[in-house]
This record gives sequence, C-alpha cells and structure tokens, in this order.
Amino acid sequence: MQIKKLVRKAQRGDKEALLQLVLERKDEYYRLAYSYLRHEEDAMDALEDMIVILYEKISRLNKSQSFYSWSKTILVNECHDILRKRKKTTVLKSNHEHFQEKEGETSIYKLDVKTHLEQLNKDQQEAIQLRYWLDYDYETIARLTNVPLGTVKSRISTGLKKLKEHLGGEYL
Repeated sequence: MQIKKLVRKAQRGDKEALLQLVLERKDEYYRLAYSYLRHEEDAMDALEDMIVILYEKISRLNKSQSFYSWSKTILVNECHDILRKRKKTTVLKSNHEHFQEKEGETSIYKLDVKTHLEQLNKDQQEAIQLRYWLDYDYETIARLTNVPLGTVKSRISTGLKKLKEHLGGEYL
C-alpha cells in the first residue's frame, strides 16, 4: 500500500496502518537507534517511545511523503533523551564492554576507531556515525540533527581530520 494512504489511515486513528508504516522500515529504525545508544534494550525502548509519539502526533503531519524523515527525527530525539537520562543515572562502563566481536568482524580495528571517535565532540561523533556507519547522505543528517547542511559537512570534515591525527593517518 502507498505511504500516503497508510499515513491518512493512521491520521484517522488506524493503529494497524501506523504499525505497517513502521514495520516497513523497522531494520532501518533499529540501526539508527542502535548507532546512538549502543545498547539493544535502549534501542528498542527508543523505538517504542517513537511509535507512541507517532501515534499521538501523526495528525499534525502535513506532508505524508515526509513520514519517514519526520519519524526518524522523533527517534533521534528519543535517543538523545535516553542518553541524557543514562548520563544522570549510570556509571560509564569500560569501553571494552561496548564491543562484542561478531563473526567476521575485526574487533581490534573497531575498538581503535571507537576509542578515537570518543575523543571527538558529540556533534562530530554523531555526524560521522550517521554518515559512515549508517550511510546517510548529508541532507538527511541535517534534517535528523536539525542543523544546516554546511554545519553537517563541517562537523564531518573537522571530525575526520581529528580522527586522522589520532589514528596517525593510517586508517583514513
């Protein structure tokens, strides 16, 4: 079914239509949430919160074709909320706990890049992760983070330069 029809149904209170819209891109949503939160349960919590907000506010959506970018912005905001709460309530775990080697992956490389990525400011980390881990284009990143396109490009460029310095130029 077309996105426009599903959005209209959802705006009239059809929960199944909203669920169908979300399920069509569930993997994309999950990857986005996980890239911010790095914790499976927190990513799922963010998705659940996003669905509740979508249901409550979908009547305000003017352009049906904007549903997915609008919903991803809501998801990113929910991830930021969870991160803020996490900072207030938990002690940071060691960096090594964030990495569980998956079959076929080189965990040493991931650990090295992740360790250096954490030395960048949060805005640069976010932009680089969205661009290179989730393969979002600059315009999408600008929409998701609510900053101008030039700011996104600057954050990525500056962040990559700093990463290159930290890594000694051998990976970039």
